[in-house]
Amino acid sequence: MSSRPELKVDDEHGFIRYFKSLPSVDGETVRIFDRGDWFTAHGEDANFIARTVYKTTSVVRQLGRNDASGLPSVTMTVTVFRQFLREALYKLGKRVEIYASSGGRTNWKIAKQASPGNLQDVEDDLGGQFDSAPMILAVKISAKASEARSVGVCFADASVRELGVSEFLDNDLYSNFEALLIQLGVKECLIQYDKSEKGKDPDLAKLRQIIDNCGIAISERSAGDFGAKDIEQDLARLLKDERSVTSLPQTDLKLAMGSAAALIKYLSVLQDPSNFGQYQLYQHDLSHFMKLDAAALKALNLMPGARDGSKTMSLYGLLNHCRTPVGSRLLSQWLKQPLMSKVEIEKRQQLVEAFANDTELRQTMQEEHLKSVPDLYRLAKRFQRNKANLEDVVRAYQVIIRLPGFLGTLEAVMDEKYKDPLDEAYTNKLRELSASLGKLAEMVETTVDLDALDNHEFIIKPDFDDGLRIIRRRLDKLRSDMDQEFRNAADDLNQEENKKIFLENHKVHGWCMRLTRTEAGCIRNNSNYQECSTQKNGVYFTTKTLQVQRREFDQLSQNYNRTQSSLVSEVISVAMSYCPVLELLAGVLAHLDVIISFAHCSVHAPTSYVRPVIHPRGEGQTILREARHPCMEMQDDVQFITNDVELTRDKSSFLIITGPNMGGKSTYIRQIGVVALMAQIGCFVPCAEAELTIFDSILARVGASDSQLKGVSTFMAEMLETANILKSATSESLIIIDELGRGTSTYDGFGLAWAISEHIVKEIGCFAMFATHFHELTALADTYPQVTNLHVTAHISGASTNVTSSSEKDKREVTLLYKVEPGICDQSFGIHVAELVRFPDKVIRMAKRKADELEDFTSKHDANAMGYSKHDVEEGSERLKDVLVRWKDEVKGGI
Repeated sequence: MSSRPELKVDDEHGFIRYFKSLPSVDGETVRIFDRGDWFTAHGEDANFIARTVYKTTSVVRQLGRNDASGLPSVTMTVTVFRQFLREALYKLGKRVEIYASSGGRTNWKIAKQASPGNLQDVEDDLGGQFDSAPMILAVKISAKASEARSVGVCFADASVRELGVSEFLDNDLYSNFEALLIQLGVKECLIQYDKSEKGKDPDLAKLRQIIDNCGIAISERSAGDFGAKDIEQDLARLLKDERSVTSLPQTDLKLAMGSAAALIKYLSVLQDPSNFGQYQLYQHDLSHFMKLDAAALKALNLMPGARDGSKTMSLYGLLNHCRTPVGSRLLSQWLKQPLMSKVEIEKRQQLVEAFANDTELRQTMQEEHLKSVPDLYRLAKRFQRNKANLEDVVRAYQVIIRLPGFLGTLEAVMDEKYKDPLDEAYTNKLRELSASLGKLAEMVETTVDLDALDNHEFIIKPDFDDGLRIIRRRLDKLRSDMDQEFRNAADDLNQEENKKIFLENHKVHGWCMRLTRTEAGCIRNNSNYQECSTQKNGVYFTTKTLQVQRREFDQLSQNYNRTQSSLVSEVISVAMSYCPVLELLAGVLAHLDVIISFAHCSVHAPTSYVRPVIHPRGEGQTILREARHPCMEMQDDVQFITNDVELTRDKSSFLIITGPNMGGKSTYIRQIGVVALMAQIGCFVPCAEAELTIFDSILARVGASDSQLKGVSTFMAEMLETANILKSATSESLIIIDELGRGTSTYDGFGLAWAISEHIVKEIGCFAMFATHFHELTALADTYPQVTNLHVTAHISGASTNVTSSSEKDKREVTLLYKVEPGICDQSFGIHVAELVRFPDKVIRMAKRKADELEDFTSKHDANAMGYSKHDVEEGSERLKDVLVRWKDEVKGGI
């Protein structure tokens, strides 16, 4: 951590009074004060930043007196501030307000605002690198007792000028809304908030819980913000579409239009005139993509988690070999939006196959072409917001001049099988875009001094203006004089030019010389040379002559920039008109990048992936041969044991998997979900052979969650997730259930597991996998032919019919084989797992004794029960009745 700036504030007491007079904000908002080249935070925010960034409160200093009248404060360098900004917005879901002072000492105003879904003001501070688009969504619901619940949403990536809307009916658990949040990768959600009805609306409470479970930041807005009174007028100003807004079909979605009004106000879109006539409105159809719930997102490890040790622990990390930022963001979107169309899936597969089979094509694209493509969406955004400079124009130009290279590589593909798909997806589009951008490239070559780029200078060619020509001549003369001074110094110090001594344009010291640290002793105690600074790469120094030349050079450079500013503005305004074309180019290159990334993974996996056969929706079966979990097989020192999977409707559509703890049950059922998802995003899959039907959703109930922190018991969380599955699943869904019913008594848990399984088999009729320790559940297979019992195998050494003594029984060892085979396993080996983690011997012995006692008690009880028929029991009851009657009579007679 770099050294912290010292806490020095002008008019301390005035600032303390000002800070304490600020209106209070919720605990999710952090206020930061920009003090030029350093930043401060105060009050509770100071303590929060101290704990989050510095990991200690010892860095907190007191402003003013050291009592209640003072103000806890913390300082940050620019680097630390940016680190905190990334942490707060990406990981912690906080909102940040950045205050800046203009003029007076307490004349502070909010200069920038940022939230997880709206990063526009701080894009430069964040460095422009985002794993996924910062999507923000507003939601409005209508939940009347007599009607189905209607949900209307509007969403946008604040950096791309598009508004998406959707309106749909939902069940009482809002599972469609949850699926939409996952599909879009939402980072922040705006919901209606009415102080007078706080906590009284159960439907809003359910929405909050779903948003919270998905790890999304919540922003509360007043009900008035969701009013759709002026929305048509607002859209008329924003949209590109020349037609009347009232003729657009989306405006009939009244709830969605209310959400759009709230979102437009929250993003302050109308306050920036450059947005007018630039937006597009489109409707998102939930049914075009596979639905995933939050539990499935975690169960399948789709996105990186906070505790992931390595990149390959998530599917996104494993598949992300994209060379461009736009490609990485598109991959994140595709993972959450698996396709439902067989035709679209096979189009992607054909493209992946083209790059997987042609190593030279794949490597050329990755290493030569895509590697140098900047973030074109962000670049276009800089032009649209009038923040672009000549460097941005040159960056756009550098992409344009590389397009012929892309085209040449693609046109070199001769295999007819792949040529047509590649032409349709990329070649034709890139050819058109290259032609459209040709004029922009010509303008840059005509106006911009491309030779000056070697010195990292972005300037207009001097030939364009007489004033520029004169200044350029003087600058060239000065540069020549500086080179001569450099040669003189090298000779004087007896150092080899550009090997031991260098002439460089330093960002702080300007033009100066640098010696390597090993040679720096030659300028010590030499009055002809003045040291500027010592850094890792050497010692910077100058001479009196070079100083004079440097000052004159800087002055002339400033004059040059002032003279060329009007020409630069013209060049930028012309480049700005090409923004729509640059955005289209970004889309094509992002698609190409992700497809090549899929091909790269498929080829470079420990065992190559295969292209799966996709059956039409609602038809066919899912058969996987030698299936593997793609993330698990990448772990070091893991020899992954492959398993076959067969899901056939009416024959083996419901799999019950039993077996020992740590035996691989969870991995087996999860890998089927991962393979199904990979197939539907168009990627190859980790199997020897694969054929799959198209699933409309993957619904999961796995593992314990952190619900206790939110006041929900583990069992309650289980039940909520399971209720969501039962209400959302259709006959085309894939259900993954791992260990259901553990959070309550054995009998209640088993009863629920049986009832839920029977409901899935009889009523829903979809594909499902159930890993369980309720061995009695395997009896379902006797009743329903579509239920198949599987078990994970284990080898028990020393287990034989001759083992009689308890000491011999204790010595047996269990080896887990991780192989899934047909049949039932009636032991869980839980005590064996306790031995593996070094439980005390006394505890282990007691556990074994109690388990044996319970087993003996149960088996004796079962054996006795099994020994008598119904007739025997009835006859015994009659005899017992006679005995009791006789005994009663004798007792009476005796009295």
